Amino acid sequence: MTSPTEQLAAAGVSIWLDDLSRERISSGNLSELISSRAVTGVTTNPTIFAGALSKGEAYAPRVKELAASGATTDEAIFSITSEDVRDACDIFRPIYDATAGVDGRVSIEVSPDLAHDTDATIAQAKDLSARVDRENVLIKIPATKAGLPAITAVIGAGISVNVTLIFSLERYGEVIDAFVAGLEQAQAAGHDLSKIHSVASFFVSRVDSEVDKRLVAIGSDEAIALKSKAGVANARLAYELFEQKFAEPAAAALVAAGANVQRPLWASTGVKDPSLPDTLYVTELVAAGTVNTMPEKTLEATFDHGTVTGDTITANYADSHRVFAALAGVGVDFADVTQVLEDEGVEKFIGSWHELQDTVTAALKAAK
Repeated sequence: MTSPTEQLAAAGVSIWLDDLSRERISSGNLSELISSRAVTGVTTNPTIFAGALSKGEAYAPRVKELAASGATTDEAIFSITSEDVRDACDIFRPIYDATAGVDGRVSIEVSPDLAHDTDATIAQAKDLSARVDRENVLIKIPATKAGLPAITAVIGAGISVNVTLIFSLERYGEVIDAFVAGLEQAQAAGHDLSKIHSVASFFVSRVDSEVDKRLVAIGSDEAIALKSKAGVANARLAYELFEQKFAEPAAAALVAAGANVQRPLWASTGVKDPSLPDTLYVTELVAAGTVNTMPEKTLEATFDHGTVTGDTITANYADSHRVFAALAGVGVDFADVTQVLEDEGVEKFIGSWHELQDTVTAALKAAK
């Protein structure tokens, strides 16, 4: 008998853990999840690091060293987080080698304060890549308007990228275009295209949270019947767009020249509504060549009782289009939904970043 997580991997879904901490690395827990839960990568964000740094004593010795050296708050943050990511990269290196760079990936995010600053994002992405100094790192760049040219420039420099905070199909199309343009730049600069990888992180549960709030406010039977359907439908249509865009001549020519496609990654896959199945955003989004990054609670639920039935995306495009037609029919402005979510997403990450700065500032002060 294989476990549901092994079945998920066999269906072509890469399972990445949406969490990282010094304790998880040093205790052997991360290695254990690789062997027992089929985990093949890790994603992080400021919220995760803020939580890790505020709990326990795992970081105390390093904070003391940094305080003694006179490190600023931001220097300490980048030192601590890049060390965690580097160590995790080393743990995942055998997977990276075995999958030719597709998996075994660990993500680290540029400062959310730079979400609307293209040049600063590019500079920090290059700095983070050099700091971590591991082939299997992914630099996370948000899919804001200012983030799009940064994605192109960073991919063009031969650096692998995790594009985060994608909510709309329109923006996702722009992200793929930015990636393809970056590959063209990388090719012109003589970079080995086969070494450049990227994922596009499409957020799921937050879409349902925002849409369902609006459906309840509308209140009609037709509106209520559409609750909890938008997130999965939106992600399925993202996969349809992925298939279409990478069949276009420019992308297809790059792939023929040895480039990798930019894989869709399902993010925000923890269920926010307790009335929903806790594996909804895993089992309903199965297709080859995707990544599902899960909080540990969702990972454990999937391992325990997830029902994996093979591809649950590609046969459901027509149904997903019907969901969106019905949402428009009851008065949900989905363009507004996704703009609100992008704005909120950036704000939340900035808030977590400032919380992380406050936590580290206090730790440095206490360690002196």
